[in-house]
Amino acid sequence: MAMWDKLKDQAKGLQSQGGRGSGGHGTRGSGSGGGSKAQLVGMLKSQLTSLKTELKSGAYRDASMAMCALVAAADGSVDPAERQHVESLIVQNDVLQNFPPEQLRQRFNKHVDQLTANFQHGKAEAMQEIAKAAKKPTEAKAVVQTGFVVAGADGYIAPAEEQVLREACAALNVSPQEFGL
Repeated sequence: MAMWDKLKDQAKGLQSQGGRGSGGHGTRGSGSGGGSKAQLVGMLKSQLTSLKTELKSGAYRDASMAMCALVAAADGSVDPAERQHVESLIVQNDVLQNFPPEQLRQRFNKHVDQLTANFQHGKAEAMQEIAKAAKKPTEAKAVVQTGFVVAGADGYIAPAEEQVLREACAALNVSPQEFGL
């Protein structure tokens, strides 16, 4: 739970440094703390939206799709319903609308297929793709934020998802502490 608190603080700090948006993109959640997790994901979405004009490169697109596939497959498998759910999150994401939906789907599904066929090989391929975004710090952080938004869409970030997010931070030369990892 401390990770969520750290992320909230980090998200608020980024917003006060010029990120716009309220972060109230849906506060669905049951039980205690569900709403605050949804609010956090909303804040991360708002931060990404404020960077939309900067996030138009192929490197960001490809790294984000690899990140989404890794998060989806973090537990070692991706069932068809999960694949479809993440695909819909991708094509509905405001920032990712900079790119044609078919490009996004094709890249996401390529990585999911590789991860499903051979997780370790697929993971190595995805990490190589993610690392290509490391040249631009704004894009590198945005790739990790995109991963968090997808991972946290259900109001919970599983330990396996945290692990792949940490590994992506390493590949991108981004401090995992920035994201409470």
